[in-house]
Order: sequence, then C-alpha cells, then structure tokens
Amino acid sequence: MTNSEQGSPTDTSALLRKIIFIAALVACLTPWISPPIALFMGLVIALTIGHPYLHLNRKATNHLLKISVVGLGFGMNIHEAMQAGKEGLLFTVFSIVGTLILGILLGWLLKIEKKTSYLVASGTAICGGSAIAAIAPVINAEERSISVALGIVFILNSVALFIFPPIGHWLHLTQQQFGLWSAIAIHDTSSVVGAANNYDLTYFPDKLQIALKIATTVKLARALWIIPLAFISAFVFKNKSKKVSIPWFIGGYILAMVAFTYLPFVQEYGHYAVFVAKKGLTLTLFLIGAGLSRKVISSVGIKPFVQGIVTWIAIGLTALWAVMHIA
Repeated sequence: MTNSEQGSPTDTSALLRKIIFIAALVACLTPWISPPIALFMGLVIALTIGHPYLHLNRKATNHLLKISVVGLGFGMNIHEAMQAGKEGLLFTVFSIVGTLILGILLGWLLKIEKKTSYLVASGTAICGGSAIAAIAPVINAEERSISVALGIVFILNSVALFIFPPIGHWLHLTQQQFGLWSAIAIHDTSSVVGAANNYDLTYFPDKLQIALKIATTVKLARALWIIPLAFISAFVFKNKSKKVSIPWFIGGYILAMVAFTYLPFVQEYGHYAVFVAKKGLTLTLFLIGAGLSRKVISSVGIKPFVQGIVTWIAIGLTALWAVMHIA
C-alpha cells in the first residue's frame, strides 16, 4: 500500500491538531474549565501545535463575544446597571481622554508609525479589539498596523486576566471597586468579564456577582465612546468617506436588561441565558489565546509594545488609585 493510500504524515498531523483543538474547545464547556484556564489552554495550543482554524478565529471571536455579552444582560436589572454606569461615568471620561493623550504622546516620542500608534492608544483607551476594529477602517489603517495593535491588546489582556484578581484580593478591593477598576484598566470586554467573574467566584463565592455586573455595565458604557472617537478620527485623518461602525451588541445588552427587569418570564428563565453566555465568554477567551501565535507575538515590535505597556500601566495605576480613594 502506498503512502497516499495510507495517508501521509502531514495529513495525520493535521487531523491530530484538529482533534486536540476540538477536544479543548469542548472541554471549555465543562464546569471545570474557568476563563483563565481556557485562555491558558488556548495559549498552549497556539505556541505548540498551532491553531488549525486560524483563518476563522478573528470572525468567530468577534461574533461569539458580542452574542455572549447580550446574553449576560438577561441576568441584570437595568436600574442597578444604570446606577453602576452613573458611578463610573466620570472615571470613564477622564480615563479615555487621558489615555488617548498619553498614548499618542508616547507614540510620537517613540517615533512609531502614526496609524499604528493611534490604534494602540484607541484600543487601550476604550475597549481593545472592538475599538481597533471600528477605528481601523475609518483611518485607512494597513493590515500590519491592525495586526500589531490587536497583538498588543490581546497579549496584555491575557496578562490582565491572570494578575488582576489576585492583585485586587491582595489590596482588599471590594467587589464594587474591583468591577470598576477592571472595567477601566483592562482592554477587551471578554477579559474584563472574565476577570470580574473570577474575582466574584474566587474571593466572594457566597455573595452576589457584584463585580461582574458593575464591570460589564461600565465597560459597555465605555464602549459607546467608540462612536464619537470614530467621528473625531475621520476628521483628524481627513477621511469623510468611511461609515462609522456602531457597536450593535450594546443595544442588545440594554434590551436584554429591560426584558429581565420587567418581564416575569425572563426573570424566571434568564439564568439559563446567563449560563450559556458565560460559557460563550470562556470559549471566547480560549479562542483569543489560541490566536496568539508566534507570528502574531513576533510581529508586534518593541516600540509599539513599550507604548502599549506604559499606557496600560499608567491607566491601571491611576484607575486603581481612584477606586481606592474616591469610589
């Protein structure tokens, strides 16, 4: 029997990669895999056997995140959410403006390509990958600039998911304080929700998931700033032809909260949607980790990475001081 009849080693290897990947994906649906472990599993796969469906990863992650965020709304009272958003409004405004100014200034000092620097600053200031995806077409950013900015955001998100909960516990942050801090200082919604959920379950297992509710609401309110930033970006980069991408999933999240607040049927069965949404976010973090290939990491470059780290540390420490002394 020939090699072609038996199956080549390459075909066998590709099949094995797919089996391992799918098995890990399914494992993320079990109760034993938490968001940090899912992210770690994804990273291990990315840096060892590689992601067998990498070409589909960005689109799958994007859609899964948005659907999962809407699902979380079926467990949140809109009055409580509005109060949480109101409390975080001033922090949101000052942190976004300050982070953008610092990020752009660092990019100029480090002589980083203008659009790459702007995307890194935007992603750090508002909501990571979602902001980068919305702003990139508005400023006509090239694929390399987008990849570099996304790579930085995803790497720092991965770090934040692991280190924020123990830091919050070490500093004796309340659930309210941690929820607000993570919403301001962590880039992507997926990692914000993952960190807040982990903080509640690990350090306050007998209490309501207050950190998760505050973090999700404040983060999504923060994400709305993509819209004015996109208009400002179009003006700054003199691009009047591009349409602004409005984050529709925020509207879905609000409608889900309204349904949970006022409809008895949703109040009775909404927890099923929340359960599915949390599993969806765990899968999202697994896919984000699996997408951090060696190529992505190596393409980032030292200067943009320095810009991303310094900006992130600055907003993280400032927000931490604010929630400990003002909130």
